[in-house]
Amino acid sequence: MTFTTHSMQTILPLLTEHLKKKKYVTFSVINPDIKEECYSGTPIKIKNVTYVYRGYKTWIDTAEILKCKMLTPEVSLYPLIKLTFVRLCKEKTFHGQRRSTEKYGIHSNFYQINKMEETGFFYYYNQALENVGLRQREYILNLGINRGDKFQVIKNKLDIKEYHKKKLIGIDHSKSAIAAAKKRFPEKNVHFYLADINHLNSLKLGTCDLLISIGTLQSPDIHFKPLLMSLVQSYLQQDAALILGFPNARWLGGEVLYGAKAPNYRMSEMGIVFNDIIFAKKYLQQKKYRVTLTGKYYIFLTAVKIC
Repeated sequence: MTFTTHSMQTILPLLTEHLKKKKYVTFSVINPDIKEECYSGTPIKIKNVTYVYRGYKTWIDTAEILKCKMLTPEVSLYPLIKLTFVRLCKEKTFHGQRRSTEKYGIHSNFYQINKMEETGFFYYYNQALENVGLRQREYILNLGINRGDKFQVIKNKLDIKEYHKKKLIGIDHSKSAIAAAKKRFPEKNVHFYLADINHLNSLKLGTCDLLISIGTLQSPDIHFKPLLMSLVQSYLQQDAALILGFPNARWLGGEVLYGAKAPNYRMSEMGIVFNDIIFAKKYLQQKKYRVTLTGKYYIFLTAVKIC
C-alpha cells in the first residue's frame, strides 16, 4: 500500500481491516524528513505527485491506537519510506490476570515494567517531586512500592547525606516484591512492610510529611474515596504533601498504550479515572491544599498544604 493524498479517515480503516487478518502491515508514505515545521495534513507536491504530509509522531500514535509497535522505518523510492506496524501480543500483559498478592510479584509481567524508563512517566513523576519540595521532606511514605523504582529516583536526586537523613517507608502486599525491595535498599533509613493498605493501623506508621501512591489506590479491592480521606486525616502531618498517580494507560506486549481501560468497555474509557481525580482535587482543596494536575500515561496529582 502507498498512501499519497489519502485522508486519515481512509487510512485508519484500511490498516484496521488488514491487521484483522495478519500480524503486521507494511505501507509507504512520504518521508517526514522531507520538510521541517510542517503540520500533518499539509499537501506537498514532488515531481508532479501530491502527497499529504504526516510526521513520525502521527504514525507512532496511529500504531499505538491500533495496538501495534512501529518498526524502524525503511527508505524506499524517493520521496517515500516504508513503515511496518506489528500487532502487540495480548498474552504479554498483566491486565485481566487473576487477582492475587503475587499478581504484582517478581515473576509477574507487571514486575518487568520499569515506568521510570518511560519518558512520559518519569518526566512527570520527577516534576511532581520538585513540586512538593522533596528536599524539605523528612518522612516519605509510599503505598504500593513494588520494585522500589520511586525510591530509586528519590535517592538519585539527593546527595548521599541528604538521602540518609530521610526516613523512607514502603508498603506492598506482594511478599516477593517486598523481599526484592529490601535487598535493593539495605540502608538503615529505608524500611519495607508486607501489608494490605486497607489495614495500616497495625503498623503504627505515625504521620509522614510526604505520601506517595502511584496507581495503587485505584486497585479493584480498594475503596478510593474513604481510604483517601482516612490517609489525609490519620497519616499526614500538618504541613504534608501528597503525590498521587492515576493510571491513564495500559501495557501490552512490552509497550505502554495511552488511555485507561475500564471494565465492560472495549475502548479506552476514562470516566472512573476522572471521577477519582475530581474527588481528590476537591477534597484536598477543602483541606487547604494547593493541588496541581500533570502527566500523560499517569495523571499526577500533587498537593501541598497551604500555610
